[in-house]
Amino acid sequence: MLPQLKAELQSLIRSSAECLGGVPSTFFVMLEAPALKEHGDLSCNVALLLAKTLRCNPVELAEKIKADLLSRLSAAPVGRKVHSVDVVRPGFLNFRLTSEAYCDALGDIPRSGAGYGRTGLGKGKRVLVEFVSANPTGPLTVAHARQAAVGDVLVNILNATGHHAESEFYVNDGGNQIRTLGLSVQLRTKELFGEKIVYPEDCYQGDYIRDMAGLFARERKIVDVNGAAAVPFEDYCVFSKDYLMDVIREDLRLFRVKFDNWSFESRVASPEKIAATLEELKSKGFIYEKDGALWFASTRFGDDKDRVVKKSDGFYTYLAPDIVYHKNKYDRGFDLLVDILGPDHHGYIPRIKAAAQALGKDVTALEGLIIQLATIFRDGKQLRMSTRAGEFISLREVVTEVGTDAGRYFMLMRQVSQQLEFDMDLAKKQAPENPVFYIQYAHARICSILRKARDEASLLPASADTRFFRLKEEAEIDLIRKMIQFPDILDLCAQQLDPAALPRYLQELAGVFHKFYDKCRVIDEDKGLSAERLALVDAVRIVLSNGLTVLGITAPEKM
Repeated sequence: MLPQLKAELQSLIRSSAECLGGVPSTFFVMLEAPALKEHGDLSCNVALLLAKTLRCNPVELAEKIKADLLSRLSAAPVGRKVHSVDVVRPGFLNFRLTSEAYCDALGDIPRSGAGYGRTGLGKGKRVLVEFVSANPTGPLTVAHARQAAVGDVLVNILNATGHHAESEFYVNDGGNQIRTLGLSVQLRTKELFGEKIVYPEDCYQGDYIRDMAGLFARERKIVDVNGAAAVPFEDYCVFSKDYLMDVIREDLRLFRVKFDNWSFESRVASPEKIAATLEELKSKGFIYEKDGALWFASTRFGDDKDRVVKKSDGFYTYLAPDIVYHKNKYDRGFDLLVDILGPDHHGYIPRIKAAAQALGKDVTALEGLIIQLATIFRDGKQLRMSTRAGEFISLREVVTEVGTDAGRYFMLMRQVSQQLEFDMDLAKKQAPENPVFYIQYAHARICSILRKARDEASLLPASADTRFFRLKEEAEIDLIRKMIQFPDILDLCAQQLDPAALPRYLQELAGVFHKFYDKCRVIDEDKGLSAERLALVDAVRIVLSNGLTVLGITAPEKM
């Protein structure tokens, strides 16, 4: 009901603004829930946006729009659901709704059930979200964990808001890093059988390399250093890559992250495809030769310097296969490409966008999302990590220690542009200060209330078509007000390509519910009131469950 009410209000506000003349035909009236409760239930910035165009003071313009709007509301059915309209500096129109408006909206939640919150924002736009894409040279770390949580939930949000989103993991299996990995395992295997090895610093460090060497020796039945030396080098490379890809897949499964597509550099960006793409760019005048190397003229598209794509020794740089890969993405017909990248990839985005422009692609259809690092704390101390030295906290360690639910939630608690502090001790607490526990406890408490009402008092929630005229307490209206923000929160996350607002919203909703529960007796002697309050808390259960589902977090019925 509230979306319809908002649509009707938006139409009336636009009509009132148009009466003043000079309003552009493309102008869109925004109507949103204000951040602070004291600012009303809905707020509109139409006067602020039109003030410059209409050469009018925003407050004066808002007063003129309000005067015309009040007369329209008095003649429209939606008017009985608007309690008041106020002009607030620097020019906002703030609306307070009647309790009837919110009680009418309450029925939408049980009617929609598991579909409540879904919107048509995306209008079927096809989106490809690529994330994690870790080199198969080691286990996934906490840095990958944050990218995994953000990417997986972002795909869920996009699909919930009317997009057709797909997730993709790009496996960098065609570069020199695989040969370095194979060499690392080969040397550790020889070392295992007593050969004195001067282990290169640029090889992969960490105990996992020794573990892989032992496993390889057992699988190949190697019994001495001569046997290790006799194994073809490529076998070490293939074994190591395949083994670590299995580890990565299992890590992701444990973290409840699934990928629709697995794309391999060795297939998508083979040497032949790289050569063909560079030839295409050369024919367009964007590739030139200098000092025996091939250069991409990326400065012609705003990059700070041109980039080498093929070195003088004949080897391609990492940029060359990445250009081919993004061409492949475009060629698959997606409307939007989202690359989720680590904080060391700021300079990467303009290069790829430059390549897209050079290939004649729509650069506005490519978004680079930089995910800042997660810092891990245990016992109040920050854990130091160095991937090069093989010292890191793996994703699997996080899942094992705090669980998948807490691991995912904590990785989503801050905006992607902000660094995140992950407190392992807090994530394990079964207490209200742990936000994921706080939310799940609210869901479990509601399930307990509904069971008790059914089993002990033979009470069921009122039907979705009930008028809910008994719900008048401030705590009840606050709960409805919070619940019906859910679709807008999903839309906001989709527009910002950032899931952070959703876990924050669910924590706030849980808080409003707990306050309601402290003030209002759900199972009461008044059976009619009890039925309506049961419908109210069941609606909260639905919203919490739907939100947690989008986050990939369980909604327990008992705790």
